[in-house]
Amino acid sequence: MNQHLIALDLDGTTLNNQSKLTNETIMTLRALAREGHIVSIITGRPYRIAKHIYDKLGIKTPMVNFNGALTHIPHEHWDKEYDVELTRELALDLLAHRKELGINTITVENKLHVWANHPSNDLPEFLPNKLRQDQLLNANNLTSNPIALTIQYEPAHEAEIIKAVNEKYGDFVEPRVWGGPYNILELIHRGTHKESGMFYIARQYQIDRQNIIAFGDEHNDLEMLDAAGRGVAMNNAIPALKAVADDVTPVDNDHNGLAKYLREYFKIAI
Repeated sequence: MNQHLIALDLDGTTLNNQSKLTNETIMTLRALAREGHIVSIITGRPYRIAKHIYDKLGIKTPMVNFNGALTHIPHEHWDKEYDVELTRELALDLLAHRKELGINTITVENKLHVWANHPSNDLPEFLPNKLRQDQLLNANNLTSNPIALTIQYEPAHEAEIIKAVNEKYGDFVEPRVWGGPYNILELIHRGTHKESGMFYIARQYQIDRQNIIAFGDEHNDLEMLDAAGRGVAMNNAIPALKAVADDVTPVDNDHNGLAKYLREYFKIAI
């Protein structure tokens, strides 16, 4: 079979409901990598909370973080690494107006650093629950442009925050609501989605679109699944994603749905 790019969302897709990789998933993905396929994590997660998953998989291929705004090979100097930055001004402007906009927590990140206005225990894995003094978000500590900005807000203020961001920064910033139970808004560079990272990796390995198979479950996977040669929605995916997908896994993410589908599709045994 031709070399494929296998593009993998993490939460709700590659990971089970405990945010863990199962042995079945690890063995399946390693087997595919040994056969010469490019297995790439393409996630909305920052690198700091995706690195341990990449390391556990034991693959050496490029990874995409921040929904397409960072593409790199972890632990390597890769001359094709790229990131798409926001501006420091945007972060400090939102910080200055956070009370009137109903913003609780602002988290600002680049590949290796995170800053926030205060620690948060609301989402311990996603928002930092401990901060050093130099990680407090202020004009002195934030010395460079961030890649991503995450806002945890009061639900009643959602439309107001989006309007304020669009009016002032809409030419280059795209606000996206996380969905699910979280009142979280993510700001990324306009036009940057998971499929940009997916196609960038495919180009580096000369993999045609028809040999890209992508898996996901949520709103931020829409562009990626729609653009892939074969977009596969998880059994547990939102209806909007199943509507654009070419196929749906028979089993959900909590029962090794991804691994089972890949073994059947590529006819591999583990």
